[in-house]
Amino acid sequence: MERIFSIRTAICSWTGALGSLAAMLLGGWSADLTTLVILMGVDFVTGLILASLGKSTKSQNGSLSSSAGWHGLAKKIITLLLILVAYRVDLVLGVSYLKTAVTIAFIVNELLSVVENAALLGIPMPAVLMRAIDLLREKEQGGGMK
Repeated sequence: MERIFSIRTAICSWTGALGSLAAMLLGGWSADLTTLVILMGVDFVTGLILASLGKSTKSQNGSLSSSAGWHGLAKKIITLLLILVAYRVDLVLGVSYLKTAVTIAFIVNELLSVVENAALLGIPMPAVLMRAIDLLREKEQGGGMK
C-alpha cells in the first residue's frame, strides 16, 4: 500500500511540475489559453466521434485512423509551440498583445473545427454561436492568420 502511495505521489509531483513549466513557458495560464485548450479537447473528441461513426473527412474511408489522430494531436502541439514563440517575441519587444492575438486566432480556428464537426454530425448551429465566431474573427482581424 505504501508503494502505491509513493508511485501516486511521484506521478502527481511530475504532472504538477510539468504543468507549471508549461504554464510558465506560455506566459502564465490565462482565460484565453484555457479556452484554447478546452476547444482543442472538444475538437479532438468530436473528431473521434465523427470517425467512430464513419463520417470523418480525415481518413480515406471516414473511419478511425491512428495516423489521422496523431496528425491532429501534432497540429495541436505545434499550435501551443507557436503561442510559446509569440509570448517570447512579446517579451523581446516589450509588448503584451502578440501572444493574446495568436491565441485568439487559434481559438477561432478550433471553434470553426468544432462547428464543422458538429455540422457533419447533423447538429444545427445556433445563430448566437455563429455570431460569437464572427465577433472573435473581428477581434482577431488585427493580427490576421494565414
